[in-house]
Amino acid sequence: MPTYPDLTTTDAVAPQEPNGVAPQEQSTAHSSEPGAEAAEHPGRGSDLLESIQHQVALFARRAEQTRLGGVGQARNSMDRAAYLLLNRLEQDGPTGVKALAAAMGIDSSTVTRQVAPLVDSGLVKRTSHPADGRAVVLELSPRGAHRLSEVRASRRDLMALLTKEWTPEEREVFCGLLTRFNRGLAEVHAPFGPRDGSAS
Repeated sequence: MPTYPDLTTTDAVAPQEPNGVAPQEQSTAHSSEPGAEAAEHPGRGSDLLESIQHQVALFARRAEQTRLGGVGQARNSMDRAAYLLLNRLEQDGPTGVKALAAAMGIDSSTVTRQVAPLVDSGLVKRTSHPADGRAVVLELSPRGAHRLSEVRASRRDLMALLTKEWTPEEREVFCGLLTRFNRGLAEVHAPFGPRDGSAS
């Protein structure tokens, strides 16, 4: 039986009263007027932002520890950089190094470095550009497509495990907010150019 990564943490557990309601919930349950809660607890907005940044820090640490690498035989069998590169090549088809770097928000030298072992292992192949035989492009190989499918299925199983108690609506909301959060991070780092390493 595979051993699943422990992504739980006691840092996020709020203290509970005997009746099962957290003190924070008790103190605000009667406030029904707009702005009443903010007026009574002027520091709560800062506290919430502090909680968000703390949970993001915990997530980043645990994601790095486990690489969210899925379950079963394919668990942790592909690093993040390789996974993102193969995904992008599957999406875009044969792509030049510069175009691939621009699409991923990293520089060309980083793409060249990251793609080299993928070419050596046969997951990616170098071919001539369909429209310009003089140009060389990178393309997902049949072997690469098969490995990507295996790893993706393994990671999808991990997501199913982690959210098995969630409703479909909760999964949809979480996915939407996480997508929005990632988009915001990309926009914040965009002025610094492709060398920010956001997809490395």
